[in-house]
Order: sequence, then C-alpha cells, then structure tokens
Amino acid sequence: MKAHTVAHLKAHRSGFIAVFVSVFCAALLTCALGILLESGVRGGVSPHLYAGADAVVSAPQALAVKEDADQPFAERVLLDSDVVHKLDALDATVVPDISVPVSTADGVVLDAHPWRTAQLAPYSLTEGRAPQNSNEVVSTTGAAVGERITLAHGGIVDEYTVVGTADSDSEASPDRPALVFLEDQEAERLWPHHGSVTAVGVIAPEGVNAAALAREALSGTDAEISAGTARGGIEFLDAGAARTQLIALCASFAGLALMVAMFVVSSTLSLSINARRREFALLRAIGATTRQIHTMIGREVLLVATAAAALGLIPGFLLAKVLGAQFASAGVIPPDFALVYSPIPALGAFVICVLTARGAAAVAARRPAKLEPTEALRESERGPAELSRPRIVTGAVLGVLGLSMSALPAFLPGEAAAAGAGSSALLLIFSVALLGPLLVRAIIRAVGGPLRRSTRAPRVLAAANAESHSRRLSSAIVPLALAIALGSVQFFSQSTVAAEATDQSIKGVTADLIVGAPAGIAPALVDSVRAIPGVSAANPVVRSQVLPVTSGDEAGAAVTPISAQGIDAAHAASTLDLDVIEGDLVDLTDDTVAVSSDGAFALGARVGGRIDLHLGDGTVIHPLVVAKYGRGLGFGDVTLPVDTLRTHSTDALIDAVLVRAEPGRINEVQQSLQSFSSISAMNQDQFGAAGADERRMQSWVSILAVLVLLGYLAVAVVNTLVAATAERAREFALLQLVGARTSQVRAMMRIESVMVVGIAIVVGTLIAIPPLVGIAIAVSGAPVPTVSPAVYGSIVAVTAALGFLSIAVPTRGALRKN
Repeated sequence: MKAHTVAHLKAHRSGFIAVFVSVFCAALLTCALGILLESGVRGGVSPHLYAGADAVVSAPQALAVKEDADQPFAERVLLDSDVVHKLDALDATVVPDISVPVSTADGVVLDAHPWRTAQLAPYSLTEGRAPQNSNEVVSTTGAAVGERITLAHGGIVDEYTVVGTADSDSEASPDRPALVFLEDQEAERLWPHHGSVTAVGVIAPEGVNAAALAREALSGTDAEISAGTARGGIEFLDAGAARTQLIALCASFAGLALMVAMFVVSSTLSLSINARRREFALLRAIGATTRQIHTMIGREVLLVATAAAALGLIPGFLLAKVLGAQFASAGVIPPDFALVYSPIPALGAFVICVLTARGAAAVAARRPAKLEPTEALRESERGPAELSRPRIVTGAVLGVLGLSMSALPAFLPGEAAAAGAGSSALLLIFSVALLGPLLVRAIIRAVGGPLRRSTRAPRVLAAANAESHSRRLSSAIVPLALAIALGSVQFFSQSTVAAEATDQSIKGVTADLIVGAPAGIAPALVDSVRAIPGVSAANPVVRSQVLPVTSGDEAGAAVTPISAQGIDAAHAASTLDLDVIEGDLVDLTDDTVAVSSDGAFALGARVGGRIDLHLGDGTVIHPLVVAKYGRGLGFGDVTLPVDTLRTHSTDALIDAVLVRAEPGRINEVQQSLQSFSSISAMNQDQFGAAGADERRMQSWVSILAVLVLLGYLAVAVVNTLVAATAERAREFALLQLVGARTSQVRAMMRIESVMVVGIAIVVGTLIAIPPLVGIAIAVSGAPVPTVSPAVYGSIVAVTAALGFLSIAVPTRGALRKN
C-alpha cells in the first residue's frame, strides 16, 4: 500500500507539490506565532539593579483576570511602608528601593536611586566614595570624580558633584536609562510618594531561602515575592505589559493566520483533487468503494503534510526571531525582552497543520468518493456539477453576516462596533470563496459578450473556458482577491483611525504653546509658568490608562485599558476644546470624571451617574460623570482632574502644560520660557493625540502582520495558479491537436490571466469597502476612509504581477512539453 501511495504521488507530483508548499508555509507561520505566544507567557527581561537580590517583594502589578491573562496596570503599584517594617524583622538584609527620573543638561533621562540600593546589583565603587551630602552623586555613566553635573527632576534644576563612580557585574541594557545614585535623604526628598516604596530587595544569608523567609513574614498580605528572572518584571514594568501585549497580539494574529492557512491548504487540496477527477471516475467505475477513495486520498495527504509540516518547523524558529526583532523595534516588547524557544510550539504547529490538511482532504474527497461510477465518469469530462444547495446557503449567510457586521458602527458606538466592522472582511472573503464559481460565471456572462462575438480564436476560447470552468477560475481568483482585501483593510483601517485622531488633536488644542520636559514637569514649575507675564492660562496635562471595574457576572472577565488624561478644569476652556456634548467641564473637580461618547457606551456611563475605575496604580475610584465629549480618539475616553491622575502615577509628574498667551504676546511668552533651561515648547504635531504611541505600535504590528500574511498569500497565489495551469497540459495538447497554434494558446491564457487579475481586483476591492466604510463611520461619523492611492496601487500592482507571472510561466512550460 505504501508503494501504491508513493506511485500516486509521483504520478501527480505537480498537485502534491502545491499541497506540500501550502502546508510547509502554514507550519512555518504557525510555529513562529506559537513561539511568540509562549514567550508572552514565559518570556521576560533579566534584572539589573535587582540582580543581586535573592528575592524582590512588591505589590501586585496587574489586575487579576480569571478568564484571561492578567492585565498590567499602567503605573507602578507601590508597596506600603508597613510591609517594609515586617520585613525588617527578618534575619536578612532588607533594602527598600525608590526611583525618580532625572535628566541631564543634554536631555538624557537617567534613573536615580538612593545609594543604599547599590548593594542589590551589587554596584561597587570603582573610584571615589559614597555620597554623603544632598549635592553629591555616584555615577555609572563614566562621569569623572569631581565633575559638576546638572540634573533636573520635573524640570527643576539642581547642581551635583560626582564623588564616586560605580560598576556592576550585572550588565546593563544599553536600551535602558543609565543609573545614578543619590544620597539617601536627597532621593527621599525627590520621591513624591512618601510612606511607600517601589519594591524591597531581600538578600538572605548563604543557604537560606529568601523567598520562603519573605513569604512567611508577609503571610496574610497581598504582597508578591519574585525570584529568578521574575525579578526583571518588577524592576522593569514594561516587561509585564509586553507579555500581555504579546499574548493578545499573537492570539489575534494567530487566529487570522490559522484561518487563512486553513483556507489556503483546503483550496490547494481541493484544486489538486479536482484535477484528478478522471482517475477517481475510473476507480469508481472498476468498483472502488467510497471508503477506499477516502483512504487513498487520506494516506497521500498525510504523507505529504507530515513531511511538509516537519520541514516547516525549522525556519519557523528563524521567523519567530525576525518577528521578535520587529516587535521590539515597534515598541511592542522591550529590546532586551528574551523570547522563549521550546519544542511545545513546534509540536503544536505540527499537529495543527497535519490535522488541518487531513480534515481538508476529507472534505475535498467527499464528492469524488461518493459519486456513482457513471456520474463520476461524466464529471471527469465535463467538470463538477452545479454548486450544492448547502454551499450556496452557507455562502449567502456569511455574506449577509459580513455586510451586517460592517454596518454595526452606523447603529452602535464604541470599539466593539469598529472591531466587528474590521472582522467582517473575513466573513465576506469566505462568502466569496463559497459562491466564487457563481459570481465568476455571472461576471463572465456580463462582460464576456465582446469576447464571445470576437473573430479571434483566443478570445472566443478564453470566454468559453472561463464560463464552462468557472470553479477552476474561481480557485485562481479567490486567493488574489483575499490578498487585496486583507491588505486594504489592514492598512487603511489604521490610516483612517490615525488620521481622525490627529484631526481631533489638532482641532481640540486651542493653546498657543505646549510646554514639555524630557522627564516630566513638576507641579511647582507649572506655577512658575503661570507667573510669566503674558500667560493667561496654563493647563497641566497628565496621560495614563485606566481599567474598568467589573462586577456581577462580569467579575474576573477580560478588561481593555482605556486611555485617560488629567486636566485642570479652571484652565481648560481657553486651552482645550473636547467638543462637549453634554454637561460642563467646569464641574470637573474633586471626585468627578468626564467621558467620551464611545467611552460612555463602553462603560455604561451617563451624565449624573457614577462609574467605577481602576486608576493607573490600581486604586479604585467611583467618580461622578459631569460631562460627555466627542473627541475621545484625540484626547482619551476618560478625563479626570489632573491631581487625581497625577498622584496615582509612577513619577507624579505632569506630561505637558498647555499655555495660552494674551493677545499679541506669544513671542514674549516664548522668550520667557527659554529662560527655563530644562523645558521646551512644542507644537501641536509634537504633542500628538492621546494613545498615539499605542496606535502607532498597533499600526506597525498590523502592518507587520499583514506583510507576513501577504507574503504567505503570495506563495499561496503562485502555488495555486501554477498548479492549476500546470494541470491543463492535457487541455493544451487537445487544443493543439485540433489545430490551435502555440501562439493562440498563449494568447488565450493571457486573456484568461487578465480576466483572473481584473476580477480579483474588483472583487477584492468590493470586499474591502464595507469594512473600511464601517470603520470610518465608527471613528469619524463619515463613511469615507483614509486611503493612500500609492499603497493601494502597490497592493494591486504586486498582486497583479503575481497573477500574470503565475499563469504565464507554467503555460510556457506545459506548451514546451507538448
């Protein structure tokens, strides 16, 4: 039986090569995504300052989610000093840590710590001595002992003398801010959260388990004890956020990639099996049973899929490394985030791809296996019969669902409606895949009249072939249309959102100047800016993220971070225009909040009611909603009083100050601001929209994802078209036997390739329009997406080139053999 299977593979090598390539690429992509997904669970960042601590005690830095990955808080959750007192009783060295951002005169941001924490790395002096006075520091950046340096915290400048230099055996990442050590009391003076600390390092005597010691001392508290590589996640909070982001992105990307992979593998298998109709008809005619046909096809596909999946795993590891590097450059994960390479994703990818191929083979073999011998012989000559009723009904239902989901933003606000509109593209694609032969036949009948009436043989043959073999033509068109539709939706949904956010930000900022500093602005400096002659208003702005509080049946369910800003309501009217729809921002004081229209829908909020929120550091608040506004995409869906957000942020600093000058005094105010050496004035473009970094990151990830998928689809397109064209060698031979010249056959195939590419461009574009219109309505209220003609033209041009070449090259090869 094995020899029989191998003989079949050799006899139909072109079809099985196509199946091999499809499964190989699917295994490669699935393995790479599996590695990134596992890295989101187990990967992380190595500690630096905490490398010498046996255990690190901290507060929980994420909101526990029972049904999903824990959601990290946007700000650091601090550890109460009572916990430090409990740890002081341990027979171990207990070192509480605090951290404040400072910047040099050149604008380089440094991470300042008290000198006592140097022992955690451990850092040891290489020259000089420890700081003993408030104006002394120990440098790790190469500054010479005795050198006078300027450090600014919150834009307030102080002079320090370098009294020592230090180094550590733990190698610092060049992508992280360098450390500088202050005298302990000076660090405490700059630390804004008195009565709490960042974390506590525990160094136990040799042979003593520090984590067990700390766990026993802190029994009954919610403090977390980290050891090993987990210490890096406490030292660098972005590691925890990166893991969650990586899990979410790879899970969604993997879902899309798996659906595309299954579609491509199934399509390729169907094409391969359909090309063997004559063989199956003869087997049925000489008595082969349905079970025997299924068994034969199943064994053939299993052999090919097993080999292809196994070989695809090796480059999958390389692709994971490349994608990881791209994610790091995009800011999804820190540059020093270590991916995890284990056999688990490879095994998972192998099983998924083999099972997908086997399942697709069972579906594709169902029709040739169940046909009666006479019917099978008829189909071997004339092709498959009309589409089955279940297939037509399923395709129609998916099409209606896709159009309905794309129309959701016209009736519902919020991200859910926009996400539904974006995902409707897949439903429309599957609908077109199922109804493709009917659609292609209808299009050919509508536009093929001039070809059928032509006096040129190639045109008549092309029209006749296209109409009578619409299923074959559809199998060539759908992958091309899929590439155009997916590329358009992914690229232009991001550009539509970004354009609207930028527009809202520009229209919403009515201030004349925007003041910022490299490491943030202290509240005291805001008072100094307000005191500048000619300044009529100075509105401090803090940006962060909040999380909704779930309760009842939703308790423990997944939550999505919400962009938030803090402002001073007293100075908001002359510096910001949030497009208030209901209520008044003047009332935004104390225990109150304003929400955007989308945010109100997502949170179930109404003006005059209260909502429950986790602030950036996990603190739960129950503010009263005093206003609803329209420019949430530009300024965040939640707006709080500035001090509410600032005091619960990691550094308690202000991100920017919106300054309004008195009429005719803008230049005077600008010149006065230049006297503050540590701050600078920005324009609106530099200020940007709320959540711009997150959108930019998501945009780059989406672009990367679509490029990977388009690369896979390019292989699938070439694979499908080459296989479909190569299988027509017998047809070409018959045409030549009845008198057709080689040039006429080539001309016929050129006309068919124009049909294939042209229909694919039209269908792919039509598929992309409803989702993009829905997304445009969701973000701007207008049904006009932001489309780059250059990008769209590139997608179409590349797809068309692939289509033409994938038909022309195998046609020449098949004719040369004849």
